[in-house]
Amino acid sequence: MSNKGIFTLVLLGVLVLIGANTVYIVNEFERAVVLRFGAVVNPNVQPGVHVKIPFADRVRKFDGRILTTDARPESFYTVENKRLIVDSYAKWRIKDVETYYKATGGQEEIADARLASRVADGLRNEVGTRTLHEVVSGERDALMEELTTEMNQTAMASLGVEVLDIRVKRIDLPDDVSESVFDRMAADREKEAREYRATGREQAEVIRADADRQRTVLLANAYRDAELLRGDGDAQAAAIYAQAFNQNPDFYAFVRSLNAYRKTFDGSDDLMVVDPSSEFFQYLKDAEGQK
Repeated sequence: MSNKGIFTLVLLGVLVLIGANTVYIVNEFERAVVLRFGAVVNPNVQPGVHVKIPFADRVRKFDGRILTTDARPESFYTVENKRLIVDSYAKWRIKDVETYYKATGGQEEIADARLASRVADGLRNEVGTRTLHEVVSGERDALMEELTTEMNQTAMASLGVEVLDIRVKRIDLPDDVSESVFDRMAADREKEAREYRATGREQAEVIRADADRQRTVLLANAYRDAELLRGDGDAQAAAIYAQAFNQNPDFYAFVRSLNAYRKTFDGSDDLMVVDPSSEFFQYLKDAEGQK
């Protein structure tokens, strides 16, 4: 290859290198600053294609999306001096690129550490003014809202980031306290179960007693009605017998005597010792039953 060809290749390489150090692209999800000899000359580069002075300017790009800082669990004390283990996280994004770069050097790890420390301090202050019930359930949402507003102002001024949300993932009691709390909860549940059983037995006795009472009343009423019906039937039968007897008393007496004879002499081995002159044989002696 001739010297002219080598010179052309070298010139093209230099031009490509200069072009690569002149044009840069910032994506929609990125934030960037331009440094000239270490000093910030463009603190907030908008997304798109831009030009910089080669070898003099340097572009630093940062993630402009919503990021998460997962803080390690911290130990806090409530206003009742009860110890809690609180595990939390924060959602944030870069708002002031220049402040963010100056505060953290553009390193996300440093921003995470500083924000986690501030969130822990804020949680410690908020938890320290509330009771256990308020922290766990009663005013938990209000606590998070107040802490998010406070942290947003502080983080914006010191780190250049916007805190969008702070949430508590879980709240635990220390191991030495958890066991006693569990035992107390189990005792409370056992006490409640005994109360339910006692109430159930009491209601069962009431229902059983009421059923027995109703059974007794029903049987008594049925017996009363049966006796009334039986008495009424006996009265009607006696009335019918009396009416039939009054229509022909002699015939009625004769029929009764015949029935008595039939029952008396029904068996072949029957033996009866009776005075022949008794009323039992009056129809055997005389057809009219005269003695």
